Amino acid sequence: MGTIFSIAIGGAIGAIGRYFLMGAIGSTGFPLATIAVNIIGSFILGSLLEISALSWSMSENMRAFLVVGCLGAFTTFSTFSMDVIYLMQKGEALKAALYISLSVSLSVIAFAAGMYLFRYILN
Repeated sequence: MGTIFSIAIGGAIGAIGRYFLMGAIGSTGFPLATIAVNIIGSFILGSLLEISALSWSMSENMRAFLVVGCLGAFTTFSTFSMDVIYLMQKGEALKAALYISLSVSLSVIAFAAGMYLFRYILN
C-alpha cells in the first residue's frame, strides 16, 4: 500500500507541475509546452537514474514516487500523440513531422544530458 500511496502523491505533484509549466509557456499554435515538458521530464529521469546508479540507492517507494508518480504524471506522451493527430487533421503534416522529430530527438538528448551531467558531478 505504501507504493500505491507514493505513486498517488507523486502523480498529484507531477500533474500540478505539468499544469503550471504548460500554463506558463502558453499556447502558440505549435505544441511547445508539450515538447518542453517531455524534454524536462526526460532530463530529470536521466539525472535520477544516473544518480541512483552512482550514489543514491532509492527505496522502492521513493522510486515509485519520483519515476512512476511525479515524472509519469509530469510528462505527456499521450498529449504528444494527441497533438500529432491534431496537427495532421489540420493538414499541417510538416509541423507534425517537425514536432515528432523535435520531441523524440530532444527528449533523448535531454535524458542523456541529465545522465552524463550527474555522472560527471558524482564521479
